[in-house]
Amino acid sequence: MAGCVSRVELSVSCRSLLDRDLGSRSDPLCVLLQEVGGGLWVELDRTERIQNCQNLDFCKNLVVDCYFEKVQKLKFGVYDTDNKCFDLSDDDYLGGIEFTLGQVVSSSVFTWPLELKQGKPAGKGTVTISAEEIKDTRVVHLEMEGQNLDKKDFLGKSDPFLEFYKQSDAGMWQLVYRSEVIKNNLNTCWRKFSVPLQMFCGGDFNKPIKVRCADYDSDGPHDSIGSFETNLTQLNKASDASPVEFECINPEKNRKKKSYKNSDIIRIKSCKVGRFLLIFFLSLLFSDCNEICSCGEEVGVDFTGSNDPKSPDSLHYISPDDNEYLNAIWSVGSVVQDYDMDKLFPAFGFGAQIPSSWQVSHEFALNFNPSNPCCQGIQGIVSAYHQILPQIRLYGPTDFSPIINLVARFAAHWAQQGTPSQYFILLIITGGEITDLDQTRQAIVHASKLPMSIIIVGVDKADFKAVEFLDGDNGVLKSLTGKPVAQDVCVQFVPFRQLKNVTLSQMVLAEVPKQLVSYCKWQGWPPVKWSEIMMK
Repeated sequence: MAGCVSRVELSVSCRSLLDRDLGSRSDPLCVLLQEVGGGLWVELDRTERIQNCQNLDFCKNLVVDCYFEKVQKLKFGVYDTDNKCFDLSDDDYLGGIEFTLGQVVSSSVFTWPLELKQGKPAGKGTVTISAEEIKDTRVVHLEMEGQNLDKKDFLGKSDPFLEFYKQSDAGMWQLVYRSEVIKNNLNTCWRKFSVPLQMFCGGDFNKPIKVRCADYDSDGPHDSIGSFETNLTQLNKASDASPVEFECINPEKNRKKKSYKNSDIIRIKSCKVGRFLLIFFLSLLFSDCNEICSCGEEVGVDFTGSNDPKSPDSLHYISPDDNEYLNAIWSVGSVVQDYDMDKLFPAFGFGAQIPSSWQVSHEFALNFNPSNPCCQGIQGIVSAYHQILPQIRLYGPTDFSPIINLVARFAAHWAQQGTPSQYFILLIITGGEITDLDQTRQAIVHASKLPMSIIIVGVDKADFKAVEFLDGDNGVLKSLTGKPVAQDVCVQFVPFRQLKNVTLSQMVLAEVPKQLVSYCKWQGWPPVKWSEIMMK
């Protein structure tokens, strides 16, 4: 069943939106919701907020799992947001549309008029959605700078930013990336950035790419400085030793001035195409110009043989009230997911024999998709759990070290960036005593140097003395060679049965913020503004 799932990326643009602000234009964002049954809608994702604009292309694409055998009802809502609060209840609703994912996938690109409610047109405003299946898992890494940019502001220099567009098969230009704004600068260097190759050019290195340089105006619209067209084949020639330069041309100036050459030079300092890691479920949060951390959650579920799913006594037995594993996933995951902006979580199982080789695995993707193990929110993890349970053979032993080492490899990649932009939370839900204690100690000591926390939730009435030993509450945890953890708050053990009638979320949240701040201090980074993460 898991093989019938694909990931679809939706790009969104709006035109002629209603204007609800006095003295300025609306500040819209778009929210994607899915019906989960009984008329209940849950938010899947949302775009960025764009200030003072009624005709716009959202840069952030929305990703959704497509189940070909299901009718998936979706809803877009466009809001005029007047503050940075996540709650939209006090913001003006500019309109929305209801549709099925099948309509989007089959149409590829389509435009609908916005409605204030079903059957009632908003009066003006349209939304255009294009859908593309995610197939390529590589990422484009770019570093760019501008030289001798045109001066657009009367009392100061330009405030330049870049936009990248790819050309669709229908010839339309679709926004794929928008850079940060560099204030008051005609010779600027933008931050390094990464874009999934699928989003950037659909995996086609020769697909036309348009790069536009513009001067940011807070009251909009932004003044165009110039643009040029290229493709990834040309961009990929750039390197640290041999950058590639392009002339930005302003068509209006080129038409009016005979002596006109260009409006600026854009230099590609480096362009690299690398393997895809965690771009699906990790987002960067920004507060003004100060970069702060986002948290990505990874989930590991114990599928060892002591839990026969056919037996009513099993922890994996699916009753009308679910089971202890699902209750633990909901209780803990619903808290942790608030720290991840796009709510895409890699989920793994361990201790089971998996088809078709029926070899025991301790790090298999819960959705049977090892190249992209991400699930959409906690509901996605629960759905993957329901689908995979009848397809595997519960076995053993209860080894923690493989899943810890797997997440540690992800965290190590981001730790090399040298900025506090990514933090990982590994949630392990287990119903048995650990069987690889020595290897797990080694794995935790290694992981303590990385931006990650480990939360172990013990279900059932098993003896968890070894697991409790790992959290270091009775002393600093050490490896077999005597090497201590770099941070003694890396692991937290939560006994689910003892706490499920209390506030489990408080137990989970008790240590994670401290661990994140502790890691940043250990690295010598500025203090993380955890309150700002909560507000996001």
